Amino acid sequence: MTVDFLLTSFIVVIAPGTGVLYTLATGLTRGARASIVAAFGCTLGIVPHMAAAILGLAALLHASAVAFQTFKYLGVAYLLYMAWNTLRERGTLSVQEKTGARSAIQTTVEAVLVNILNPKLSIFFLAFLPQFVRADEAQPLARMLVLSAVFMLMTFVVFIGYGLFAAAIRDRVISRPRVLAWMRRSFAAAFAALGAKLAFADR
Repeated sequence: MTVDFLLTSFIVVIAPGTGVLYTLATGLTRGARASIVAAFGCTLGIVPHMAAAILGLAALLHASAVAFQTFKYLGVAYLLYMAWNTLRERGTLSVQEKTGARSAIQTTVEAVLVNILNPKLSIFFLAFLPQFVRADEAQPLARMLVLSAVFMLMTFVVFIGYGLFAAAIRDRVISRPRVLAWMRRSFAAAFAALGAKLAFADR
């Protein structure tokens, strides 16, 4: 494990994106426990991209315009759906007093979909992971699995930090209707902006 890998991974993980946005929104409106569930779901959503990169399936997205465009627009549609639900107070920023088993499952599924429906992640890992595997590595697959596990652990820890911070200021936010309305519009706009950014993304 190199310092370069850890530093690069940390920069990638901490950078605001759909997963960070979802975890923050969950922490603000559903509390600390739900934010941890969201962090777990977002981390779980990385698994298919990691597997695709390790197995070489991401190369298909990179080589096939049809496959990439299909996957991309599914992601765009889902982000716009989340933006709409958030704006209508039925989605991510729907304030809940308690988080039961059902809502925990829903949060996990939503978080997984947030990350899984982004073809750029697979292509990113296809280019990212091999850089930290030496050409003379005796067991390159095992090495990539270890690097992937470290990346996912870092993602989980950082996202929990984001979520707990949001949960800590939750009472101040939800006790002020105007602030909550502003936050709802901001998150909806951010989801829509990320959807638009993905729509114009190239392979």
